[in-house]
Amino acid sequence: MMIQEKITNIKSKPKYTIKQIFADHWQMFLILYAHLTIRAAVIKNVDRILKCQTADLGFTTFFCEQCGTIKKIFHTCKSRFCNSCGIKYAKERATAIASKCINCKHRHLVFTIPEELRVFFRKDRSLLNILFEAASQTILSWFHDLNKSQDFKPGIICVLHTFGRDLKWNPHVHALCTEGALGNIETFRHVRHIDYTALRKRFQTILLNMLEKKLGKKNFRPLKNKIYSKTKNGFYVRAKPNKIRNIKAGIQYVVRYTGRPVMAQSRIINYDGKYVTFYYQRHEDNQRIEETISAFNFIKRLIIHIPDIDFKMIRYYGIYSKKHKFHDKMIMMFNKQQLKIQKMLNRWQLSIIADFHHDPLSCPNCNCKMNILEHHFP
Repeated sequence: MMIQEKITNIKSKPKYTIKQIFADHWQMFLILYAHLTIRAAVIKNVDRILKCQTADLGFTTFFCEQCGTIKKIFHTCKSRFCNSCGIKYAKERATAIASKCINCKHRHLVFTIPEELRVFFRKDRSLLNILFEAASQTILSWFHDLNKSQDFKPGIICVLHTFGRDLKWNPHVHALCTEGALGNIETFRHVRHIDYTALRKRFQTILLNMLEKKLGKKNFRPLKNKIYSKTKNGFYVRAKPNKIRNIKAGIQYVVRYTGRPVMAQSRIINYDGKYVTFYYQRHEDNQRIEETISAFNFIKRLIIHIPDIDFKMIRYYGIYSKKHKFHDKMIMMFNKQQLKIQKMLNRWQLSIIADFHHDPLSCPNCNCKMNILEHHFP
């Protein structure tokens, strides 16, 4: 009895949901902000989460042959902005990433930009591609300079986060990089020391040069010079040895917000129908900060982080992008059997059993296995 109570508490339904806040205010939000250009990706994703697990998306009917019970399970929206669907998406992405990783330590790096540059990436989201390129080129060029004749190539997985802990616009790149690389002659060289101070200056130079080329010297050069004089040590790059347990934990950490809203619903402390109160841990001192904003401002903060349609939030570079001549000599992090089991566990039924300790295809009356009777699509 005590064990059952504990399971119920762990998986209890959140008191306040993001879906409910959008359901209450989305239509009025569209009217009040009709003068703004709301991106197609935002309209599409919000529309889908409002219909998630309702008859609007259809349902599948299951039938129990033993007792005649009929059960309907409504279809989910598969949106990257949905809390429930996003968990499954993140699991699938984590498995896909793990399938590429070789068996070595990986370093977690974070590439951030100064506040003066953030507005450019907000106004023109195509510039986010430059942020990916600048971060990856910083790492690749640093490894190349270790021995130019060897042209060492590490494996790099880059994931874009566009938010800070307070949900405001703050684009930055998380990168998982192998602590070692494949060379032209040397099969694999371990690299324990990654000079993050050198990476800071390198990243600053590469990104500012790319932005100047894209935006034009006349428009960007004054700001570029100002930033150089202000940040003499380069942009902030975190590349210290990791505290993450293993590569699997690192993958789960960086992809956790690629398929769902940028905050967990458990962080919502209160919602009274007009105002939303949520908390976050401040990055500088890890202090808990509580903030109360209107539901409309809450919606604004969330929708700016919805990626454009077909925009890739996860990208691969180095030996994870293109097969190296020594790639077949590497031992992979997970073998085919392990990946097969993980993919199987990611399936809808097994995922629910693992998370909620309940089989959705089990008859609620006699516990027998239910069979599909029909699919209904609107």
